[in-house]
Amino acid sequence: MLIDTHLHLIDRSVLSYPWLSGVPALDHDFLYAAYQLEARRCGIAGALHMEVDVAEGDIQRETEIVRGLSQVQGSLLMGAIAACRPESKDFAAYLEAQLTDPFVKGFRRVLHVMPDELSESALFRENIRRMSGSRLTFDLCVLPHQIGKAAALVDLAPDVSFVLDHCGVPAIASEAFEPWKKGIEAISKRPNITCKVSGIVAYAKAESWNVETLRPYVSQVTESFGWDRLIWGSDWPVCTLGGGLSTWVAATQALFAGCSETERTKLFSGNARRLWTL
Repeated sequence: MLIDTHLHLIDRSVLSYPWLSGVPALDHDFLYAAYQLEARRCGIAGALHMEVDVAEGDIQRETEIVRGLSQVQGSLLMGAIAACRPESKDFAAYLEAQLTDPFVKGFRRVLHVMPDELSESALFRENIRRMSGSRLTFDLCVLPHQIGKAAALVDLAPDVSFVLDHCGVPAIASEAFEPWKKGIEAISKRPNITCKVSGIVAYAKAESWNVETLRPYVSQVTESFGWDRLIWGSDWPVCTLGGGLSTWVAATQALFAGCSETERTKLFSGNARRLWTL
């Protein structure tokens, strides 16, 4: 069974998503009812909601909406990775409030669409260090050329558990393997970062990728991070750009078919349960 550590829900009737207008393929509602039906058929037994870069004024509301969905009997939702703004002077108070909420398992600030200078500011870095020793993780969504910036954040706060989203977003469609590989090898040397094997079908050529297209990337993160620092996620609905949830689950099962039951259990659910005390 799988725990999906990277589920996005989009409901434009209740939340504002400024970025969606620039991505027509995702500028639709992607609701829990549709996800849970397909997820159960794929063997997904639980999920963490990942923030969807809503308008800043909707950040807390997003968490409350997800919490409500989690309280429905039989819900797959086990917690939320909430949005945050470490560049804000209000972050310290926000952090303190979230630490009292067991439903919130971690934070993410989208970085791959922001100027690199954002994560290099003194206030941003000070606020990341404020998370030291807390139970909250911090997800890093960066492009391959930004992995060095991500590593700098990881080094700043050795007592924070970081998660590298989507295998570091490799440019699979353009086969830019070597630059990505160098970044992965470097950042994986930090013991306080885990790699999320999530939705990389979205970065391959939608019309022509197959399991062997993905294998070098999955093999590299497995070799670099090891079985105790890998977790799985769907990145639904972004994964629909490369085939969808069922396709990504099937590819995952094929990619790891030759591994031991212990190794698959760590990746599919065990490491996530340990990281977030699920």
